[in-house]
Amino acid sequence: MIHPKIIKKQRITFVVLIVVLIASMGLAMTTGEFKMSFIQFFKTLIGNGNELDTMVLFEFRMPRMLITILAGASLALSGAILQSVTKNPLAEPGILGINAGSGFMITLFLVIGTIKAGDFVYVLPIVSMIGGIATAMVIFMFSYKKGEGINPVRMVLIGVGLSTALSGGSITIMSTFDQEQMEFIARWFAGNIWGDEWPFVFAFVPWLVIVMPFLFYKANVLNVLSTNEQISVSFGINSNKERIVLVFLAVVLSSAAVSVAGGIGFVGLMGPHIARSIVGPRHQLYLPIAVLNGAILLVLADTIGKIVLEPNGLPAGIIVAIVGAPYFLYLMQKSTHI
Repeated sequence: MIHPKIIKKQRITFVVLIVVLIASMGLAMTTGEFKMSFIQFFKTLIGNGNELDTMVLFEFRMPRMLITILAGASLALSGAILQSVTKNPLAEPGILGINAGSGFMITLFLVIGTIKAGDFVYVLPIVSMIGGIATAMVIFMFSYKKGEGINPVRMVLIGVGLSTALSGGSITIMSTFDQEQMEFIARWFAGNIWGDEWPFVFAFVPWLVIVMPFLFYKANVLNVLSTNEQISVSFGINSNKERIVLVFLAVVLSSAAVSVAGGIGFVGLMGPHIARSIVGPRHQLYLPIAVLNGAILLVLADTIGKIVLEPNGLPAGIIVAIVGAPYFLYLMQKSTHI
């Protein structure tokens, strides 16, 4: 049974984060090369804006904002699932090299195509997922040892090594690109949120609508999997089967996110850890908080990137990495597993 005080704390935190997210959205959609006051923003939002403000808000900034929120939420949820299933506090799609696997497959795909978004907007998430899933399979295969299970340290080391190899392979393939393709994939690897049109939103949402509720539904299973094998057996849970399904869905979620938001790391690391530090380890409580944390982190990173380097902006992935890398080192030092 969850203590009422903890439930109350979770609800208050949830409401506060919703307010912070709304405020972050307002800030993001009123800054940039085309300045817009908060009054203009709200007038346009309710349909009373002029033609230029309406076009800027609904055709350019709104889809980008939705993609940023969805990608941040997906990466945070994916990181939370990977950390719980593998019992590795450092597990995260970017650190484990899953993002690099997605990027490698997208690079291969671009070799035989063009970079015009409309040509492959609905195919790109699938291409990204193939790369992410294949990479995750390799990582788990080499980090698993019979009788011991998955070694967290080995998993991180293999993930980092594989990420380096796949990034090198992508750079090699990039040498065959024309200038436009090379610029696109370089900014993609830097974590540039490039899928900022409505078709990308429509392509992304179905994956989130299908996968996210299922992962929330599995909260009790995740609680058990976070403990030891004996407890899983006593509850009648097929832990191996559950782990495979949950990891697969976590990779699907992160791959769909990075296909439109670029190779962004550390959101899946920071979002869940911050959530657990506030409301504790029960998945029913911290998963919704982690999702909001991820969305807020990416929205703020994208907004800061736009402000720091106008008009093109600094990729959100770089801003997140500036904060995330020291946080990763802190967790490595703190973790009792390492």
